[in-house]
Amino acid sequence: MKKSLKSLFSAVYLGLCAGALAPEAALAHGEKALEPFVRMRTIQWYDVAWSKAKLNVNEEVVITGKFHVNADWPRGVAQPDATYLNVSAPGPVFIRTKRYLNGQSSVSSSALKLGGDYDFKIVMKARIPGRFHLHPFINLHDAGSVVGPGQWMEVEGDASAFTNQIKTLDGSVIDMETYGLANGVAWHGFWIALGSAWLLWWVRRPLFIPRYKLLHAGQETSLISTLDRKIGAAIIFAVPMIVFGANFVTDLKYPNAIPLQAAMDQIDPLPPAVDVGAVQVKIQRAEYNVPARAMIMTALLHNGSDHPVRVGEFATANVRFLNPAVVQPPQDEGAALAAREGLSIDTADPIAPGETRTIRITAEDSLWQRERLDGLIRDADTRMGGLLFLYDNAGRRYVSSVSAPVIPKFY
Repeated sequence: MKKSLKSLFSAVYLGLCAGALAPEAALAHGEKALEPFVRMRTIQWYDVAWSKAKLNVNEEVVITGKFHVNADWPRGVAQPDATYLNVSAPGPVFIRTKRYLNGQSSVSSSALKLGGDYDFKIVMKARIPGRFHLHPFINLHDAGSVVGPGQWMEVEGDASAFTNQIKTLDGSVIDMETYGLANGVAWHGFWIALGSAWLLWWVRRPLFIPRYKLLHAGQETSLISTLDRKIGAAIIFAVPMIVFGANFVTDLKYPNAIPLQAAMDQIDPLPPAVDVGAVQVKIQRAEYNVPARAMIMTALLHNGSDHPVRVGEFATANVRFLNPAVVQPPQDEGAALAAREGLSIDTADPIAPGETRTIRITAEDSLWQRERLDGLIRDADTRMGGLLFLYDNAGRRYVSSVSAPVIPKFY
């Protein structure tokens, strides 16, 4: 009986361990790992859209959107003097064929300006069938990647039918999928063979203890023979000759080769689109209620427009808190994280033209915890940031970038 119970408990224990250690599908690209204050107060994405969500191999999808570079840039993050716009994908399942920043073709890194507004367009070509999660993202030098909203893409077709042909500077057409493959494999094989032969030459003889005894006896000179020195000298001579000779032959074969570029694109921001309207917003106080998972903001709003306005949305770190009482224009949300009833205002009355009012805005949802944004209260820089969207009765939208220190509340 005891043996049976012991076997049963052992089986249950092993089953639980196997379940805990079983790999799970990766559904994200590490965007939650970046500190909340970096995600909230650096690159603020909005209006990101995909031209399609289903396509075949060789078809293209166009990703468009906008982002605002927060003027309240965290002091602990390097300035955006060197950034790179790209798309995060689970491997080479797409290729990027075109990229535009503010309508300008961009292939290099770019310097962004604090408080600047930018739009982007990225053209991707499907390469491998499957279901993949894609994000636009911006690499910040010395800080990491600030990821934008994601979208699931479904690619159908045959991977072997994929084509990636380009025309070179001399007019010839090459297939990027196979070009230079044999040459690369040959060189890798050569260096691996040479390194392995050199390693085997030394490990073929007794190691460790015999060598230790010779060293301890003061006979270390006997460890290296005359043949060892000759072979080492031959390698020292042969390797540079092979490298310089191959480089000389390559220059003769490809006289018009262009080296990798290290330039920095200088792209000016668009005319301001955030914090430029007649509606002005200033956050006077921000609290994060830990039990309720709610960010409570006291804001001073001034409506300098000709129409009454209402707060419709608060967006931060790809999370959108929507006010269900405000009718908003339809958006291609893709896989955006939206709390459709997550935003509430302490008063339902719109702010009249010319009126200045202090209101209480509450963004409440479990997304604060699920997206690990509640870790903000444990960061060294406990300041929140985001975009506040206001709408008038004529359908116009006013966008304000807001930020403020956050006071945690544990009751």
